[in-house]
Amino acid sequence: MQLVTYLIDLFLHLDEYLANIITQYGAWTYGLLFFVIFMETGFVVTPFLPGDSLLFAAGTFAAIGSLNIWFLLGLLMVAAVLGDTVNYAIGHYLGDRAYNIKWIKREYLDKTHAFFQKHGGKTIFLARFVPIVRTFAPFVAGIGKMSYGYFISYNFFGGITWVALFTLAGYFFGNIPFIKKNFEFVIIAIILISVLPMVYEWLKARRESKSVKAEA
Repeated sequence: MQLVTYLIDLFLHLDEYLANIITQYGAWTYGLLFFVIFMETGFVVTPFLPGDSLLFAAGTFAAIGSLNIWFLLGLLMVAAVLGDTVNYAIGHYLGDRAYNIKWIKREYLDKTHAFFQKHGGKTIFLARFVPIVRTFAPFVAGIGKMSYGYFISYNFFGGITWVALFTLAGYFFGNIPFIKKNFEFVIIAIILISVLPMVYEWLKARRESKSVKAEA
């Protein structure tokens, strides 16, 4: 319970935490940001780490000169692409054995698989903008033996677009007085908007399920 409370506080006050980290660790902040983005995309056990919100927050600090925007963009793009690549490699190595691992939620794997069936290879790109699915998509792609050449093209384009979109959004809009004053509400909005595609798919699947039952 304490962990959940801490994570909620971290998400809502990410700007304050990041400000303290920059003050205390300076250039080492880049390494921490790289590590978090890499972990959030690279391992199925860390889907709870901040992704979209962290990119946005980092962009706001780059706008005031605390971080170098060009170095930040390049570094986090590498982290995002590399993270997905490692995740894919782990899934490819495990194959169907992954479904027998108790600490990996079968529900998340099934949802991601359903997402793949609907959107095909584009899932690797689209999943970048959906929390949790973002973490499981490359893993499931590896399990399904998607060819690496096919995977890397969507991975590369998706990673660059995702990092650029949220980091530059923070860079250009994060220091607007209204947004800065209501940062926690902006973070909540980012999370909700990111989750909307997944909620839409869940509601659609539920309606289709009810329709099938009614016909039966």
